Amino acid sequence: MQPRNMSMSGVVDLAAVKAAQEAKAKAEQTRAEAARQGGAGAVSPADLVIDVDEAGFEREVLQRSAEVPVVIDFWAEWCQPCKQLSPVLERLAVEYDGRFLLAKIDVDANQMLMQQFGVQGIPAVFAVVAGQALPLFQGAAGEAQIRETLDQLIQVGEQRFGLTGLTVDPDAEPGAAPQEAAVEQAGPYDALLEAAVQALDAGDFAGAVQAYKNVLADDPGNSEAELGLAQAELLERVGGMDPQQVRKDAAEKPADPAAQIAAADLDLVGGHVEDAFGRLIDTVRRTAGGDRDAVRLRLLELFEVVGPEDPRVAVARRALARALF
Repeated sequence: MQPRNMSMSGVVDLAAVKAAQEAKAKAEQTRAEAARQGGAGAVSPADLVIDVDEAGFEREVLQRSAEVPVVIDFWAEWCQPCKQLSPVLERLAVEYDGRFLLAKIDVDANQMLMQQFGVQGIPAVFAVVAGQALPLFQGAAGEAQIRETLDQLIQVGEQRFGLTGLTVDPDAEPGAAPQEAAVEQAGPYDALLEAAVQALDAGDFAGAVQAYKNVLADDPGNSEAELGLAQAELLERVGGMDPQQVRKDAAEKPADPAAQIAAADLDLVGGHVEDAFGRLIDTVRRTAGGDRDAVRLRLLELFEVVGPEDPRVAVARRALARALF
């Protein structure tokens, strides 16, 4: 399996939505299979930092990323900044108590992995979450920045893929075989959520919308269904658009809420997240009453699609507050 170089905040398009859904499903399958075979029980703090090579990458990184975010530290013995960064990452891996696993890769001995991740210089830090590769930062970043990045990564793993991390036992022997874990039982809405994923895969966005609504009817706080519904509704709306006409209308009618809302949907699906947010915030400033409320509500829906952990959402929320008040 080739690692993919993608931004954590990402773009919102058909491929990204499908990839996220498939990654989550694969992570759940991998966790269930691991549980049947003995599971991932408690580990020693020493096991939170591991050396990985090309031969063990599939097992130690890709497979384990189905249960915990794996942070990858690309380093080399001759790299002086690496000698500053690596000890910080190793200390934080223990401090974070199993919420992420640190995999150290010596680039001199693993040139193929370096090329696959597109590493241009070291130190370089990536992560793999449910099989998805995410670039984090390059260079000897400060500890405050590293902590902020790790917190965001862990939140993405929990909210998007249900990764709960590893159980750490300070009395466990390093490298000892994990104790058998209980088999995870299927949740009450797994069948409906799987139906929604299959509908998205088939391009049946209306079917996916209904499947997610069925879950939310019984469990209004189901975060996976909320996210999936927002994505599916966006894709359903955009699927019936004439992009050229939408763009033409938006350019000719800058004060028309409906025209700007439709163009913002296209912006977001095309990966132009900031453009979509900025367009609607500008429209909020130019409108009032029911028109303004309609634009505001669509902007909140697009926030859900991108995800609350995305820093662009936080920036846009502050801009929206200034536009409203």
